[in-house]
Amino acid sequence: MKKSIFISVIACSGLLTGCFGYPRLVSYPFDPGGRSLNSLASELNPQIAGRYIIFTTDRRGSQDVYLFDRITANLVDLPGLNTLDTIASHPSISEDGRYVVFAASRQGRSAIFLYDRETRQSRNLTANLQAEVRNPTISADGTRIAFESTNNGQWDILVYDRFGRPLNIPQDPR
Repeated sequence: MKKSIFISVIACSGLLTGCFGYPRLVSYPFDPGGRSLNSLASELNPQIAGRYIIFTTDRRGSQDVYLFDRITANLVDLPGLNTLDTIASHPSISEDGRYVVFAASRQGRSAIFLYDRETRQSRNLTANLQAEVRNPTISADGTRIAFESTNNGQWDILVYDRFGRPLNIPQDPR
């Protein structure tokens, strides 16, 4: 009798603790000054990877990429990423937080940029591609970037490495 009660208690406590694990609702305070995750501005296209939430926002009057660290509950500085002449959208971040990829429109031309948080430099991955591009995403390890590209009105998915070289992905994966 004692053994069956013990097993029942263990089973029930496992169910109860499972309710407090992933997924869970997290709440970050609203900051009218724009120094936290939530502000008065539009927060668009949030993506989550590991400890980071990346998104675009128009907090400073232009659409820029912002990074929030869930562990420290603070915004992370991204020096050199946002520029006045660029409208950024659809950011994605590698699992370790080093690489950020995003779509940008500059002078009416769309491009996919990769920002390295370690070197603080952005690189246009699609400078040699004569097509419209959108909706990039980066692999967890930061080695591959997939995005949509249109040529002649048809949207296709392209995959590049982080150095801007197209990768040959088989059409019939088996």
